[in-house]
Amino acid sequence: MSDMEVHSLAQAVPESPGLTQWQRVANTFTAPSSTFEDIKRGHRSWWAPFLIYVLVGYILFAAVATKIGMQQVVDNQIRLDPKASERMANATPEQREVGSKISLKITQGIFIANPLLVLAGVALLSVGLWGTINFGFGGKATYGSIFSVWMFASLPSIVKSLLGVVVIYAGAAPESFNIKNFAPTNLGAFLNPMETNKALYTLASSLDVVTIWTLVLLGMGTAIVAGLKRSSGYVAVFGWWVIFILIGVGIAAVTG
Repeated sequence: MSDMEVHSLAQAVPESPGLTQWQRVANTFTAPSSTFEDIKRGHRSWWAPFLIYVLVGYILFAAVATKIGMQQVVDNQIRLDPKASERMANATPEQREVGSKISLKITQGIFIANPLLVLAGVALLSVGLWGTINFGFGGKATYGSIFSVWMFASLPSIVKSLLGVVVIYAGAAPESFNIKNFAPTNLGAFLNPMETNKALYTLASSLDVVTIWTLVLLGMGTAIVAGLKRSSGYVAVFGWWVIFILIGVGIAAVTG
């Protein structure tokens, strides 16, 4: 068979169809490389994981609002922040009332606007990762593929949110509920933030099982769509993670 005939036969064989979005969602937990290979082949639609984030986010919001109370969430955050507590203690009754109302509106607004915040966060972080993997490691990823990888790689976060719902309905004390660390997936969840050094608490809270799971998926997916070894993806992703942790711990040490 001539080269021309082989080429014609290859063209005649149809390319295998891509995975459905729901198959990619399932495979992110069971066979993640197949999800990311599918994204590399050009199937970059990400609305399925996004809809899951929105749904689970509002389930958590409903649990917090009905079982904890949004005002209690605000009061707890003020109590857990010594400087905020001091400001409230030194304020007049009118100022405390206004400040409490503003904090409540902001907290509710963050929950309500969560879908937009997710999109904005992934869009911004994808820019940094796209630049790092392409210009720092010589990859060939498109921005769209990195964005899609990030959306699917973040799916483990729903496990943390659902675990938070379970904790709330299992009888979590409203007075001790910490919206910034609502599920026992990191070392910080087992420490008392009022009695622990703020920098140490920040570091302990950063060592989160779900976060590390997400980073492993993100490193794998980034390497695949960029056409690089997985080690390059892991170095790029975990390198940024370490930088963010150091910045957070540094800020906590200075402000604590």
